[in-house]
Amino acid sequence: MDDKLLNILSNSNKDIDNQKLMDYLSGKLSAEEKHDIEKQMADSDFVNDAVEGLEDLKNKKDLSLFVEQLNANLHKQLDKKKKRKQKRALKDQPWLYLAIVLLLLLIIICFIVIKKHLDSEKAQPKNLPGTEQKIKALP
Repeated sequence: MDDKLLNILSNSNKDIDNQKLMDYLSGKLSAEEKHDIEKQMADSDFVNDAVEGLEDLKNKKDLSLFVEQLNANLHKQLDKKKKRKQKRALKDQPWLYLAIVLLLLLIIICFIVIKKHLDSEKAQPKNLPGTEQKIKALP
């Protein structure tokens, strides 16, 4: 069988070899190997579901075609997700960084100007109505 067809779920399927699974469905395994796969099916619900699903296929000749289509669709979906993720990532945008720096500088300058203005108001005595009379009344 072609190596491309055997890599379906290769990373997540550590319990059973895909080639053995295909040979089991084709009836090419010895009795001992069949027993091993059936034992794995009893131990793992995932393997059991996979074998049952593949056995339900009416046309066993198209099994390798189905596997190839699954792999192709899986790769397409993964590529789409990868491209979407890359689009959403914050790319190097010098204008964005420049705008942030300028905004921060503007905030700092405004803070300094307001602080100096408030300090200068505190230093100057205020002429409030009625304060002149109190100052004159003091001995």
